[in-house]
Amino acid sequence: MLLSAAPGVMLAAVVALLVAVCVVLPSPPPLRHLLLRAALLRASGWQRRRLELQSTDVRHGQERRLRRLLPPGAAPGEPDGERGQRAAGAAGRPSEPRRPPGGSDAFRERHPPSPCCDDGERAEPLPPLSLWAVLRSCWSAEPALQGLLLYLHALHRTFPQALTLRGTALLGWAPTAPRAPGFCPLPTLYCTPPEAAALPLRSAALRVQLLFALRTRSLRVLEARLPNELHDALVALRDGWAELAHDLALGTLSPQPGLPEEMRGRLQALLVPDGTRAAELRAECERGFEGIVRRLWPQLQVVVVGTVRGGERLYCDALPWAACEGLPLYCPWYRVAGEWAFCEFLPCPVDEKEEQHTALLGELWEGREYTLILTARPGEYRCRAGEVLRVAGFHKQCPVVEPVRRESQVLSVRGESIPEEQFCRSLHRAVGMWPGARLMDYICVESTLLGAGAPHYEVFVELWGLRDLSEEQRHKLDHCLQEDFPIYKLFRFKGSIGPLRLHLVGAGAFTRLREAMGCPVPMPRVLREERLLAVIQGTVIS
Repeated sequence: MLLSAAPGVMLAAVVALLVAVCVVLPSPPPLRHLLLRAALLRASGWQRRRLELQSTDVRHGQERRLRRLLPPGAAPGEPDGERGQRAAGAAGRPSEPRRPPGGSDAFRERHPPSPCCDDGERAEPLPPLSLWAVLRSCWSAEPALQGLLLYLHALHRTFPQALTLRGTALLGWAPTAPRAPGFCPLPTLYCTPPEAAALPLRSAALRVQLLFALRTRSLRVLEARLPNELHDALVALRDGWAELAHDLALGTLSPQPGLPEEMRGRLQALLVPDGTRAAELRAECERGFEGIVRRLWPQLQVVVVGTVRGGERLYCDALPWAACEGLPLYCPWYRVAGEWAFCEFLPCPVDEKEEQHTALLGELWEGREYTLILTARPGEYRCRAGEVLRVAGFHKQCPVVEPVRRESQVLSVRGESIPEEQFCRSLHRAVGMWPGARLMDYICVESTLLGAGAPHYEVFVELWGLRDLSEEQRHKLDHCLQEDFPIYKLFRFKGSIGPLRLHLVGAGAFTRLREAMGCPVPMPRVLREERLLAVIQGTVIS
């Protein structure tokens, strides 16, 4: 025990010395950045080694986590025996484990699963960089800080130049979190001012951040909290590059809605005229926008976005095709609402006639889908996260999972239940039958929100390469759904579900819709608010 603790104590001393130098001495920004980066990388390496060690015995790790989570005196006892463990990376079904009394089994019997949590991801501020936080990370870390340190380790190991001074640009809106940093708790890493993220309007925040990012030609990392924010920032570049070049040349910040005059003055004081960079921006944008990101930032190494959940996948698929062509896209996070501490997995599909048994980390099957069940803190036991995950593989005993769908985004007006990702596949298939068309964005509405007419779906789409839809094209989507979902076809045949109605919206419609949502969340694919329905209906062109 003493020998195993010694490296952590020595590391803590090294980190303490590095951070103390930065805190006490008036170091210049480059030196301060180098010292703090060294301290974080030391701590991140230690966290990586801890994670590798913990991933060899996930069963006992979960039991220990559960005991720490429950109130004193309420923790269930250790199990009397060992469960069968699956070999890392092996495919197929594990042997059915014997379930001894006590441990997590007693906890699960005592607390039945509760209804779904809110599955919306908020762009919450990340833990600030402090002396105590960095020191504590050498032997123990809260999940959020541990995740940040592991992210730094992976990023630095793959892209050694990624953590350069002012080498990262942040594109993200956080109106309720003033001065919130990005993914890394190292302020000197960012060339975009933190105040810009907290502007009242999303469009203003993204434009200001884009302007500061364009000032830095030597950018190494382009970072966005959500893929839809990166998508909309690049749309703002395509539509407003002439005004951005004007601001760069003069070192000014043009007035715009959502940018208070006092804030505009403070941000403008950080700008200096740069006619050379403005001319380069004009020249590259006049050439077109395919591969524009790499042409504007020749030293850019990676594009980092928050977790790709459900409807966000559409934007990630589109980015490499156009503006971010040739750049790797790194998605390091998987987040759900709340600070969860203990996770279980309910196999899908769930047979309601059978007793529902959840699985723990060491009991999952590769290739299967599971509903995620979380326990956050005492009193918040076994809450359905509203998310379905697929096990893509294993790292030692830890599963590698990918989000598949959100339970809140299922379409159903007669109990037919069309999942989010399967509807998207049908829609892509229908769009593929329209010559010259490419799907840019979409959202669905159930007739219950419309308040009139027979039960049916209405779908709003934004297309590239098509300005109008014929009646025959509109019917293609309904036919695809009937072919892909027999229950939907049966209800359509009986007349209990009416024909799908398809609407084409103008360019920028979904950017305005996301602005109207009022907070940064993954893009929903089923609209459930009347005020947002009015916004999208006002953009219909066909």
